[in-house]
Amino acid sequence: MVTPTLHRHAAGFFRYARRTRVADGARPASAVAAPDSPRPPCVSHRFIRSEHWFTTWDGTRLFYRAWRPQVPSGRILVLFHRGHEHSGRWDDVVDAIAPEGFTVFAWDARGNGRSDGPRDDAGNFGWYARDAELFVRYLSEIERVPMDQIAIVGHSVGAAIVTAWIHDYAPRIRGAVLATPAFRIRLYLPLAIPALRLAQKLGVMATVPSYVKARVLTHDPGQQASHERDELITHAISTRVLIDLHDTATRLIEDAAAIRIPIMVLLAESDWVVKQRAQEKFFDRLGSAIKHLERLPGSYHDVFHESNPDRALRVTRDFIEASFAAPAASSALLDADTRGYTLDEYRALSRPLRRFSPKGIGYRIFGLFLRTLGRLSAGIRLGWESGFNSGRTLDYVYRNRPDGVTPLGRFIDRQYLNGIGWRGIRVRRQVLERSLQQAIYETHTVKAAVHIVDIAAGTGRYLLETMKRCERLCVTAELRDMEPANLAQARALADAFGLQRVTYVTGNAFDRCALAGLSPRPDIVVVSGLYELFPDNSGVFESLQGLARAIPQGGTLIYTNQPWHPQLELIARGLSDWDGKPWIMRRRTQAEMDDLVSAAGFEKVQMEIDPWGMFTVSLARRVS
Repeated sequence: MVTPTLHRHAAGFFRYARRTRVADGARPASAVAAPDSPRPPCVSHRFIRSEHWFTTWDGTRLFYRAWRPQVPSGRILVLFHRGHEHSGRWDDVVDAIAPEGFTVFAWDARGNGRSDGPRDDAGNFGWYARDAELFVRYLSEIERVPMDQIAIVGHSVGAAIVTAWIHDYAPRIRGAVLATPAFRIRLYLPLAIPALRLAQKLGVMATVPSYVKARVLTHDPGQQASHERDELITHAISTRVLIDLHDTATRLIEDAAAIRIPIMVLLAESDWVVKQRAQEKFFDRLGSAIKHLERLPGSYHDVFHESNPDRALRVTRDFIEASFAAPAASSALLDADTRGYTLDEYRALSRPLRRFSPKGIGYRIFGLFLRTLGRLSAGIRLGWESGFNSGRTLDYVYRNRPDGVTPLGRFIDRQYLNGIGWRGIRVRRQVLERSLQQAIYETHTVKAAVHIVDIAAGTGRYLLETMKRCERLCVTAELRDMEPANLAQARALADAFGLQRVTYVTGNAFDRCALAGLSPRPDIVVVSGLYELFPDNSGVFESLQGLARAIPQGGTLIYTNQPWHPQLELIARGLSDWDGKPWIMRRRTQAEMDDLVSAAGFEKVQMEIDPWGMFTVSLARRVS
């Protein structure tokens, strides 16, 4: 529900937009990219329409449409279509929702419309969010329009894609409209999601036929007929994607406070396709200072093609205009360690549970198991010896070979290594190695030799294995760590790989002066799994400032973050960290981590995240 205060806030926001139709500082339009399609562009009364192709991260070609105004304002509106549909469904909507001078783009999501890929399928739902990140950055680059001059409209599944992208990648866009977001699809069968999970494990029912017919999307007979005639609309969805959409939406609703850009949610009160309660919970938890929930009485799911869509179209355009008329919001997250919801969460985890509460009893039993039978597992035993977040533990998790005393110990170790957090850590390692190798090759194109520094290397396995793969290039490395035992293990590993151009330094990763004085100056610096261990930002920012002085302009910083974890309380109540204290983590949203990096003098240019949304690996360039 929208509180009276929010009603007044949103109303003032809209009034300001109507007074100021075009914000100051609009940029001139860039050169127009030539369409790749042989089909000639057609002209509407406001736009020149053209068709193009974009190649995303895995080589999949995505089709997209552009609507270019006669007099561009240097601003962009990007549209994300409903599930099963395609960009052509926006043709009769663009005129109504795009403010004057906006250049409009809309894609066909992978596996939809004219885009490549298996129909309505992807490896996981996160693939769509990653596609969105690269697609919008691509548009920003070719149009020479900064991200803060871009607004988004997503519809249904497209709105869920937009939400996942905004939450996980923290793009600095101007605002977004989420029309009937598909956070909870009405499946109408009891226990549908558990049944689909079982079917997926059994390898049956790879796709789920869609029950959605045009008559439950819109009251308009003409729009119903148009929908039924459209041969590009599909009528099934991958079971894998449907389940992952459900799980991703659960995470997004629970952690909606991480989203801070202006958001409007359009809720259709007669929606037969998605559940309104999930949309309301998401809206209530949003961290956006400017947010608005617009209820559309009597409307079916396809609010933009209803028999009377005027209200939905008008408020969408008003909100977009208001987002640009008001000053761009500053994130102000450098002090998120002193206030905000992640601090509240951290404090709650730090407080002891009541001794005889059900939760307190449960966690004491869990801790007793880990300290007794759990020690039969080699991994759990190592965790108690060195800390469950130590470099030695991470190296053991990376190897992923169950070991223990007796078959029971090996069984316990297998379950331990299969925990969701350790699976995410292993994915993070793969992404980290891939990003590091990319940075090495990119640097080598302009320099004969590449020097890398890892400021908290642990045993250095991922860096040393990457160097081994790049041994034909001239790559040197300095591995730094506080623990001499870790560096000794790293030295032994480097010797086993036959790597000679590696030095080892016992050093503090938060010593600003020591980092600033790194010599030789590093071309690439890696900070992996370090900042996540410390709740306050002062030391992290000191470290980043030191690195900014050490890395020359154009140099690369690779950094990790943990914006989400489904087992925070389990870890805090049951495991110990490297110094023997309870392992209590304060999450940093991706926006917070990126703000710290930006304030130190870097610009994020690339990011990847695991399928569960737990760990990110980002690549940033040192700017002047």
